[in-house]
Amino acid sequence: MARPRTINRERVMECAEQLVQRDGAIALTLDAVAREAGITKGGLQYCFGSKDDLITALIDRWITAFDSEVQKHTPPDASPADKARAYVQACGQLDDATRTRIAGTLITLLQSPDHLKKIRDWYASWLTNDVCHSDEARQIRTMIFAAEGAFFLRSFGFITMPDAEWHAAFADIQKLMLPKEAARSSKT
Repeated sequence: MARPRTINRERVMECAEQLVQRDGAIALTLDAVAREAGITKGGLQYCFGSKDDLITALIDRWITAFDSEVQKHTPPDASPADKARAYVQACGQLDDATRTRIAGTLITLLQSPDHLKKIRDWYASWLTNDVCHSDEARQIRTMIFAAEGAFFLRSFGFITMPDAEWHAAFADIQKLMLPKEAARSSKT
């Protein structure tokens, strides 16, 4: 089979995700990714540099895609509660293949403090809006924790759930945020 003359970074990342999904995180090596993508290891290194650089590109890709999906569900001039609802909605709409790819590759993060820091920083951006300093902030934190917990339970295969039940669970998570009027009246 002839090797492609140019390397499509997106396709290589898709191949890396498929490799992890099929064979586990341990299979993520430059040799295996190059074979999966039908390119040379040298071409892969030219395109990404190192395995760490490839993982960084995968993380950046997921963050960008997820944040873009959240943005689609975020109204203009959104409040922190609106943003949290959009976050939960986006998390609940990820398909099985996406959840599996992300979860499988996230396992590789445990091997690298630098990659873990990138993910921690991303989560911190969602959870530092005066977390624990107001009822609304605590509700936002609870919504995000619930959505992420459900995501990981299903992604790692700890639970199985039909899609209708999955969407109903995420609708319930959305309800964790009281409307501002109800939150005000609960304080009196």
